[in-house]
Amino acid sequence: MKGRFRLIALALLSAAAALGAAALLINIMERKQEAKNPFYRVVELDDDTTDPEVWGKNFPFQYDGYKRTVDMERTRFGGSEAVPRKVTPDDPRTVTAPSKLDEFPQLRTLWAGYAFSVDYRKKRGHAYMLEDQLFTQRQKYKPQPGTCLHCHASVYAPYKHAGGGDLIKGFEKLNPLPYSQARKSVTHPVSCIDCHDPKTMQLRVTRPAFLEGLRALKASQGVQNYDVNLMATRQEMRTYACAQCHVEYYFKGKTKRLTYPWAKGVKVDQILAYYEEEGFTDWVHELTGAPVLKAQHPEFETWSQGIHARSGVSCADCHMPYTRVGALKISDHHVRSPLLNINRACQTCHKWPEAELKARVETIQGRTDHMMRLALDALVDLIRDLQAARRMGVKEPDLADAYRWQRKAQFFVDFVNAENSTGFHAPQESLRILGESIDASRKGQMSLRQLRASSGESGVF
Repeated sequence: MKGRFRLIALALLSAAAALGAAALLINIMERKQEAKNPFYRVVELDDDTTDPEVWGKNFPFQYDGYKRTVDMERTRFGGSEAVPRKVTPDDPRTVTAPSKLDEFPQLRTLWAGYAFSVDYRKKRGHAYMLEDQLFTQRQKYKPQPGTCLHCHASVYAPYKHAGGGDLIKGFEKLNPLPYSQARKSVTHPVSCIDCHDPKTMQLRVTRPAFLEGLRALKASQGVQNYDVNLMATRQEMRTYACAQCHVEYYFKGKTKRLTYPWAKGVKVDQILAYYEEEGFTDWVHELTGAPVLKAQHPEFETWSQGIHARSGVSCADCHMPYTRVGALKISDHHVRSPLLNINRACQTCHKWPEAELKARVETIQGRTDHMMRLALDALVDLIRDLQAARRMGVKEPDLADAYRWQRKAQFFVDFVNAENSTGFHAPQESLRILGESIDASRKGQMSLRQLRASSGESGVF
């Protein structure tokens, strides 16, 4: 009797094992087949398909991630929590990001007489890039040109249409238009078409200013007539697609042509030297009269000086890390801080606990933040001394040396402040820049002391 039960049990176990093995094999075959078809062509895409929702019909997993860029999550030194606001007739937003002018009150002094002293907020996700530009108070303080759309909207198709099929001509046509007029030509924030070829899905660069800026940078390195879309590697494109917009820039001449100042290189010193040679100034400082510069968001330039760039790590490796959806391996299009995604963004390379990696990053950022505040305070001291000198009747020609130091100190500290990693992209370089800024501020003050001493007086202004 016992032997019969054992046989029955053995038969049942064998049947269960066979069913399990069959199910596993079927699952493996399904996954292999799924992997052979990374997407299904539900709709036809072309060079005029700007709506990301249409692309999402073919690429639902990527589109799901793209839609999540509406998320507002704070890290210790970055990101942004949602701040409720009352809707007004000229601004329908129900939430905004916190003001950086409140976090760093020194900035109001740094940017006196410039639109950023009126409204400057923490960065939000790509989903908000167009509406936040449209409704910023800076637009009221000083109306902006159509050039601003270059990095805040899906402009590839609008540029082509405006230029009769010529991307560069369309870029040149929309740049000098008033922002309110140029804004009518765009519908979406950055979209799939801005980074992907609709036929092959290959990464591409579509921003004219980056095409021209990178060509100038490569020329300074001895590579002539560089065409990023033909000559860059795929890994390089995983950075260049982001670097199209995350850069320092200025509006050149009366045509407001967006220009990346890389003809001498991408280090802050080289960029400042370029501006000096061009004789470019963003505005004349309201409190001191110095011709000064405003840095934008030089993530690419800063990253280029860091260990990740030297190790061949791209922007997408950390901010859009690969993820698995069934058998598919895709880039996560929920673009965000790696600190909100440490497992996939960092631990692929760094085999340390999440808490350890997070602590390392926050240590770097904490030191950068501390040094940045010291640099801001030093610059405010110089600005106050310059104000005092002007009140005492010192003429502008006599202040030229101090102005030169203010210009450098201001651009250097702003280069780190405007860069969105709080120093992490290149820790040593960021601290060097802040040290140079403090040095420039103090040298500016020494220049004023020497000026007063030469006039027969002592002390400070």
